Amino acid sequence: MKTVLMTAFEPFGGESINPSWESVSALEGKEIAGARIVIRQLPVVFSDVLDVLYQALDEVKPDAILSVGQAGGRSDITVERIGINVDDARIPDNAGRQPVDEAIVADGPAAYFSRLPIKAIVAALREAGIPASVSQTAGTFTCNRVMYGLLHWLAQQETPVRGGFIHIPYLPEQAAQHPGAPSMSAANVIQALEIAVRITLETAEDLKLAGGATH
Repeated sequence: MKTVLMTAFEPFGGESINPSWESVSALEGKEIAGARIVIRQLPVVFSDVLDVLYQALDEVKPDAILSVGQAGGRSDITVERIGINVDDARIPDNAGRQPVDEAIVADGPAAYFSRLPIKAIVAALREAGIPASVSQTAGTFTCNRVMYGLLHWLAQQETPVRGGFIHIPYLPEQAAQHPGAPSMSAANVIQALEIAVRITLETAEDLKLAGGATH
């Protein structure tokens, strides 16, 4: 059976929960489109997060990877188009480190484009009644570090495996502590992630059959 690795983050920035982990946790062991979901939690620590990600990739050897993170203040599911080669933290990470204008990979490419079918995912989510859009920036915090690091790892492996990043809004219980901030229910986020996995796997098969590129 195929395997999809889904990663999410621990809480950070004073939050008691992280909606990415709360949502991804619900999918552990689930079968979607003929693939089993395996989840891993990532630390919000610049120095450690890619080591944890790469260990998970080596252990799981997934057929697709979807990394998920919190984007407080965004109102919809945002499928990221691009990860850039810079760490530039607005706030300290969970180890108290706050890098400024540091390269993620020395002498690495300036950016990598997502290997997810980003517009097909957005279209499917909207069809299901879930607000969604393509995002042109994954920021410069640990979410972007994971997206860039993942895509760099895939490029180094010269593998056609799908991989990319999705940001999700606050959960309602978080937004209640941030008056005026938008939110999305856990049920809708979980449904959105299930759809994203299904579309990713289905389009990968279509491209494989057609002999086309995978990103």
